[in-house]
Amino acid sequence: MMMNYPLTLQHAFKRATRIFPHKEIVTQTDGEPHRYTYADWGRRSMQLANALQKAGVEQSDRIATFAWNTYRHFELYFAVPCMGAVLHTLNIRLFAEQLVYIVNNAEDKIIFVDGDLVPVLERLADQFSSVKLYVIMGEAPHATGKLQPSVDYEEFIGDQPATYEWPELDENAAAAMCYTSGTTGNPKGVLYSHRSIYLHSIGSCFADGPALAERDVVYPLVPMFHANAWGFPHASAFVGAKLVLPGRFMDPLRVAKTMEQERVTFAAGVPTIWIGLLNLLDKEQFDFSALRIIISGGSAVPQALIEGLHHKGVTIVQAWGMTETSPLASVARLRASQEDLSLEEQFAIRARQGTMVPGVEFRVMDMETGQEVPWDNQTFGELQVRGPWIARAYYHDAESDAKFANGWLRTGDVAVVDKEGTIQLVDRTKDLVKSGGEWISSVEIEGLIMGHPKVLEACVVGIPHPKWSERPLACVVAKPAFIGQVTKEEIIEFLRPKVAKWWLPDDVIFVEAIPKTSVGKFDKKVLRNSYKTHNLAQG
Repeated sequence: MMMNYPLTLQHAFKRATRIFPHKEIVTQTDGEPHRYTYADWGRRSMQLANALQKAGVEQSDRIATFAWNTYRHFELYFAVPCMGAVLHTLNIRLFAEQLVYIVNNAEDKIIFVDGDLVPVLERLADQFSSVKLYVIMGEAPHATGKLQPSVDYEEFIGDQPATYEWPELDENAAAAMCYTSGTTGNPKGVLYSHRSIYLHSIGSCFADGPALAERDVVYPLVPMFHANAWGFPHASAFVGAKLVLPGRFMDPLRVAKTMEQERVTFAAGVPTIWIGLLNLLDKEQFDFSALRIIISGGSAVPQALIEGLHHKGVTIVQAWGMTETSPLASVARLRASQEDLSLEEQFAIRARQGTMVPGVEFRVMDMETGQEVPWDNQTFGELQVRGPWIARAYYHDAESDAKFANGWLRTGDVAVVDKEGTIQLVDRTKDLVKSGGEWISSVEIEGLIMGHPKVLEACVVGIPHPKWSERPLACVVAKPAFIGQVTKEEIIEFLRPKVAKWWLPDDVIFVEAIPKTSVGKFDKKVLRNSYKTHNLAQG
């Protein structure tokens, strides 16, 4: 018989502070970076826990953050759940009505807010029904004082003891919560248990996955409000990795300089960040010799981006997941049998979403028959997953049954599976273009267009068509050096040998920028709405 050892975040906290007390946590600022150690972080986190207890926080209370990726946010990441409360990270880019809904639905008791973000909450504070206190982190130069009662973070924790006796917790108790981006209807709350975060952190250390290790210098550009920064802050504490936090400074030049100066080995962020970095690397050189891997997800990583960074000596690895999967589910690593393939074949494999990591089961189900599709790399179906860090229901949501069927999470992603059991997402169910009764993958066309040497970004949406029901429209952003120098005909001819004729977009529109969602994905609903009356035939 084995010990009944609770899998809680307290283990990661104690391990980081006892075994790796001298490892650094770095946060980018307007001036010199803020630096301290895991030992400093541990003391301040326990001061924070004492302050929360003094403020009346009890187990299961929701404590919200409205913040960038910083050392204070990282203190909250562990102090709140380790004392038994629930850390609720609020998306700082949400629409006002969604933010109000989320705060009230979660019944947040305290909100910790970065000083420069205070004005955003001030406009909404009178609509929050449950918030009893605002804790302001750093200077708030544009605040009007409307957030009341409020206290400065350093004042809040300053006179508290630097030791805290963590209570014994049930590993199945909630530790954190995030809300989905709410592309249809209200956002949905996902509760992560201590156990799920613990196991997910271990999953992030698998050699065939992200392979996070103590020797890494981890740079999560994915926001800490986006599915817990994909779990990498938690996993960094587990293994004792140096952590570099970007604050609000995520433009390509600042990213490149930080990666060079801090000798970053491991970075994570959505493809749009790395598209910007690649564009910068075409003009300037940086020393990325320490960098071993970039993990990218949130939306499909274009093969052209994988190829472009490879030729700059940078390895980007595609991973797939969602808020409901904590989020790590699959990683596109080459298998041993594929390492002797041509570079072109390897790029095509790496552009897939890859192999499910140990702990996650999957199946791809025909959307009409309800049967599992053959592994022929052609038959479309909905990807469904289950596992110990996969959500089984939404928080306070009566409509969960439609999303969680017979113990499986219905992802809403459409995929094909090859004979090796690796997956490729062809689209979201709502983003597939159905033309004349046949499916067209908008994601695949986008990836191909972004392989054009004059193209920075491309987004494809289905537009109503009187004969075919829908036809694809491509919205394209040219690289700065080629604005006005690339044509619709050039894009179509570039695509022609690569896709079936009926997959070719009926029109190509050149735009200044692609609208993005709050987590950096292409916002297709905005484009669909903007161009729903666009005359494809005339175009």
